[in-house]
Amino acid sequence: MIVNRDPKARGPFTAFAEVAGAYERGRPTYPEEAVRWLLGDEPRDVVDLGAGTGKLTRVLVALGHRVTAVEPLAAMRAQLEEAVPGVITVSGNAESLPLEDASVDVVACAQAFHWFDHAVALPEIARVLRPGGVLALVWNSRDDRETWVAQLSEIIGNESVGEADVRGPIDESGLFEPVERAEFRFEQALSRETLLDLVVSRSYCAKLPEADREPILAEVARLYDDTAGEGGVRLAYVTECFRAATRKETR
Repeated sequence: MIVNRDPKARGPFTAFAEVAGAYERGRPTYPEEAVRWLLGDEPRDVVDLGAGTGKLTRVLVALGHRVTAVEPLAAMRAQLEEAVPGVITVSGNAESLPLEDASVDVVACAQAFHWFDHAVALPEIARVLRPGGVLALVWNSRDDRETWVAQLSEIIGNESVGEADVRGPIDESGLFEPVERAEFRFEQALSRETLLDLVVSRSYCAKLPEADREPILAEVARLYDDTAGEGGVRLAYVTECFRAATRKETR
């Protein structure tokens, strides 16, 4: 299995602008129980930071939270605005948040924290959080304990988050209480087309020239054809969740 944590292996985050439609069609949602664990049950003022096409945004809105989606790429924001009509969207990034001091209860980041310059972003996040506010991080990682999923990862690599990759920068910042962690499992139903969209939406594939991408997609298509049943395939995920409240003495 290949685990891609090197930004050069992942490719630049701007590559997502070229595959925004595939991202929207192929990427999974986040389990409601995971989002409830991250934020609790009471409606809160939430920033969805690095919101992409709004995969997390729509779950937050459905649970009654008041959401501002911050996303630097216009192509991704366009997909989000179509998927979640009426939500507030803002162009911005983690290192320079277009928000007032102490203005939100939660800053949530789905599949995005590893793109940030943590030394700059974590003080910015702490700045916009109210006293006792929460940084909530979530990733969907493919569950390679499933045989066909492991075969998929052999073809396309597997970007996973290590617990140290989260705890390290948050602890070093000195701005947050100790990190709490939980995980949840779910499955995503995929057709041949949406599986290929999922693969295209991965940053390490999105950055490739089309000539280099096509052999990868052909191999994934063969795996689908060898694996799928009448209803397609079901892709197993582990949803990894981390939360940390701001330290009282930082306010």
